[in-house]
Amino acid sequence: MDHSPEYSAVNRLREIPSGERPQERLERHGPGALSDTELVAMLLRSGTKGHDVMTLATRLIAEAGSLAGLISWKEADYRRLKGIGHVKALQLLTVMEIAKRVVGQQAGESPLLNNAQLVAAHIQSVAHGLEVEKFWVLCLNRKNRLLRRVEITSGTASSVLAHPREVFREAIREAASAVVCAHNHPSGDPTPSSADIQITRQLSEAAKTIDIQLIDHVIVGRTGADPRGLGYYSFREAGLIA
Repeated sequence: MDHSPEYSAVNRLREIPSGERPQERLERHGPGALSDTELVAMLLRSGTKGHDVMTLATRLIAEAGSLAGLISWKEADYRRLKGIGHVKALQLLTVMEIAKRVVGQQAGESPLLNNAQLVAAHIQSVAHGLEVEKFWVLCLNRKNRLLRRVEITSGTASSVLAHPREVFREAIREAASAVVCAHNHPSGDPTPSSADIQITRQLSEAAKTIDIQLIDHVIVGRTGADPRGLGYYSFREAGLIA
């Protein structure tokens, strides 16, 4: 059932004079000439019975609070609005993910990741809202700046596995001088499990064998759910990585 606010049944797209509709203005003046609502309307392409595309775009931005607010939406959030089905929701999710990645890549010099706090901040921006555990390897250069972040595995809500072979294969491929491993705990509590401790020991031994430094393994969660109030757990800080 659609619980979103009621909007006028007037077809806003038909009210726009011919020649001034979003696509025509886009063709003449470029994307910079379009409003946020018009840009979203171009992504949606069409509305549904009783909900023209301009009205639907207006509702999306109104419920998100702003165009930027759509960045954090999940498929279910889009699907709440009548006129947005599975395919349109996935298309919008894809565009918002592209926007996040572009912004991240334009942020300037590759991030320095030489301590657990910096690693946690970097991963928390990626892991926010995830409902499953994911495991990443952060491939670093000699100055401990990020060469590439690679997602190794994506698990269930309660477990995730990563094999040292997969971790260091990516490090070798990137010609990394060092790596940091990281994964998230969807519960928010970053306290390591016995499996987390076991994989960390395996990673540490493998790193020595192939002569690529394992700087740390960091588990990220949320500050409010962390008994220590940090929002992350560092195996190096805990003395479990030499």
